[in-house]
Amino acid sequence: MASEELLAFLAKTSFFGGLTPEVVATVAAMLKEKRIAAGELLFCEGDDSKSMYIVHQGALIFKRHCHDGTQARLLMMRPGDFFGVTSLIEMERRPFSCAAEKDSVLYELTNLDLYKLYKTDPKTYLLVYQNIARELCRRLRKAGERIAALEEALHVTTHKPPPP
Repeated sequence: MASEELLAFLAKTSFFGGLTPEVVATVAAMLKEKRIAAGELLFCEGDDSKSMYIVHQGALIFKRHCHDGTQARLLMMRPGDFFGVTSLIEMERRPFSCAAEKDSVLYELTNLDLYKLYKTDPKTYLLVYQNIARELCRRLRKAGERIAALEEALHVTTHKPPPP
């Protein structure tokens, strides 16, 4: 059973946003704590993916290999952030590497955990799945905004008008 402190923390994350304390407790009981030391890799680009993580403490950085052999720093994850939700839906390889910038404490939920929830508590499963879908929509919208801003910047620097 998860501690009251952990339940209060989880309830404040967008992954658990709008869910009842009972639903948070049900899913929290499935989470596995994972400690990662600063500099340690959580996973590498191309690894199999079967779980998502919620950052409780610390900071992690996503990196991706570039064609010129360098690594691009993509995104920093801090307490309350979560990542890897697509692993719960599709079992594709990791599109980037993830390493701890600071000593970190994460909570892991696997696709098998989510499947067990589906089999044992379909209502809770549906509520969690709705939050996953909402988060993916938010991220897709942000990605679209970033692409539009990059395209605009490209057109400004090349002095070409944007396409119609």
